Order: sequence, then structure tokens, then C-alpha cells
Amino acid sequence: MLDFDSSPYKYNIRPKTESLSYRNVRLYILQRRIASLIGRIALFVMIFGLSFVILYPFLKLLPLVFNNLEDVGTPDIIWIPRRFSVKSFQVALYLLFNSDKIVMVKSLLYALSIALIQTAMSAMAGYSLARVDFKGRQLVFGLVILTFVIPPQATLISQYLRFKDFDIFGILKMLNGRSVDLINKPISLYLLAIFGFGLKQSLFVFIFRQFFYGIPGELEEAALIDGCGFYGTFFRVMLPNAIPAIMTVLVFSFVWNYGDNYYVNYFHPDGPYLSVMLDRTFQETQFDFVKNLSWNRFDILTFNTFTFDAIKQAALITYLVPLLILYFIVQRRFVETFERSGIVG
Repeated sequence: MLDFDSSPYKYNIRPKTESLSYRNVRLYILQRRIASLIGRIALFVMIFGLSFVILYPFLKLLPLVFNNLEDVGTPDIIWIPRRFSVKSFQVALYLLFNSDKIVMVKSLLYALSIALIQTAMSAMAGYSLARVDFKGRQLVFGLVILTFVIPPQATLISQYLRFKDFDIFGILKMLNGRSVDLINKPISLYLLAIFGFGLKQSLFVFIFRQFFYGIPGELEEAALIDGCGFYGTFFRVMLPNAIPAIMTVLVFSFVWNYGDNYYVNYFHPDGPYLSVMLDRTFQETQFDFVKNLSWNRFDILTFNTFTFDAIKQAALITYLVPLLILYFIVQRRFVETFERSGIVG
């Protein structure tokens, strides 16, 4: 006989309440899985959409710059070139590098040297504002923020006049009888970087200040006990811990100075800067010059605004190649350390 007073689980019989609870749990798990799947699909669609929006201008360039220049502008050519050609790059490279074949190397060396100077000066200024207690520190930090907020156009005239009639407390006039004109000389750009007024340099000072402000003070105390002075603590303890901030500032400074055509146009317009050459070479006023060059040297018989734009875009891609290489080299470390560089304290 069956023992009806015993537990129902003995005979695989579930009470009604237990059966309802079991179905509710399964329904809840199924709902969670469906919600998770929908969330993943939505995230994928969003990432794919954003990636397409970002890459769309670049994808539109490929059929333009790799197309035969005589077919550029044909309505039925949208994504795939009818005849593959690299003549647009040949014309662009000739225009950019004919007068100075190593202009890209010079432009890269300029951007790198300015970036190194800005990083070094900004690191020292940021460390002083974060860790050195002196009178007026908050005022100086406020002036740094003010320099970042004020557009560079507001200080351009005073900077230009200062370099046009450059003197150091009247010493040069006393020794030589006249001041020195530093306009159209590369030293003017280096002086701006050395004294903290380079391109976006106030932002770099702010990044270093925030990073050093978030470093525990126990590191400095331990260095002091070990016999390190002020400079020893900075160079041997603080800088090695500031690699994320150094890398962030170095990359930003290099990219912005490499692409700058504002400061260099005013202070060194005749310098070998690829961004300036790109801007000047492909102005609308140079259309006839590029047209005649394409006809006479590269045998491009059909030349219109679409052809001119294809050559211009090919030159732009050539200009971006160093930046793309830099991105692929540092992107993993840069992304990992960006949030730690200045969003603390």
C-alpha cells in the first residue's frame, strides 16, 4: 500500500504550489535569456551603425582615389572602380614632394620634437601645481585653465608682435642696438612650447596636474626617507609612475602638431610642414596648375572638378598614413591608460 502521509517527492508527485513555482522559475529564466539576446543584438546593431558612420567617408574615398581618373564622376561608378589606377596618388605625391622629397620626414621630426618638448614642460608644470605647495598655486592653476578657455586668436597679435620685435628685457638692444625678428623662423614655435604656450599645452598641463594629484603622497614620503631630494623624487619616482599620462600627452601633442596649420602659418609659413603644403597645393586657385600638370606630365586627358577632388583626397590619405601607423602601434596601450591619465583627483 502507498503511504499517503509520506512526502510526495517519494513518488515523483509535485504539489500544485510547487509546480507553479517551477514553471515561474523557468519562465523567468527564459525571459532573462530573451532580454539578454535582445540586448546583445541591439548592442551589435549600435556598434555596427556607429562604425559604419565613422568609416563611411573613408569607404567613399576608396573608389574615388583608386579609380581611373578619366572615369571619375561617372554616375554608374559608386563602390567599385571600373578600371583600377593609382594615378591620383602619383599626381598627389609629385605635387607634395617634388620641391622637397623629404618633407614628410621633416614634418614628422618637427611634430615629434615639439611633442617631446611639450610633454617635458607640461610634466614639470603639472607636478609643481599638484605636489608643490607655494603661494598663489591656485591662482596659477586658474590661469592655466583660463589659457585653455581663451581661444588662441585672442593672443595671436600680441605673440606675433613679441616675436617680430623679440628682445629679452632689453638685453639684445643693449648689446646689438636692435631687437631680433623671429617670424618665419622655427625657433619661435619651439619657444612657445618651452614656455607653455604651444598648441593645446594648457590642456597637457591640466592632464599632468590631475594625474600627479591622484598619486598617493606615501610615495614621496618613502622617497624622502630613502634619501631622494625634490628632483630625485620627480625623475626617479613620479615620472616612472606617470607613463600613462606621458603617453597620452605625447600622442595628443604629436597628432595635433603634425596637423597644425594655424601656428605654423603665422610664425613659420615657409617651413617644411606637410599640413601647410597640403592646404596650399589644393586650394581652388591651384586648379589650373594641377590640371596642366596632369595633362602634360601624366597624360590625363579628361580633367574636371571630380578629378581634382580625387587627387586632393589621395594627397590627404598620404598625409594620414603616419597617423594611422601611430594609431595601430599605440592604440591598445593608449585606450587602456587614457582613463587613468587625467580623470582622477
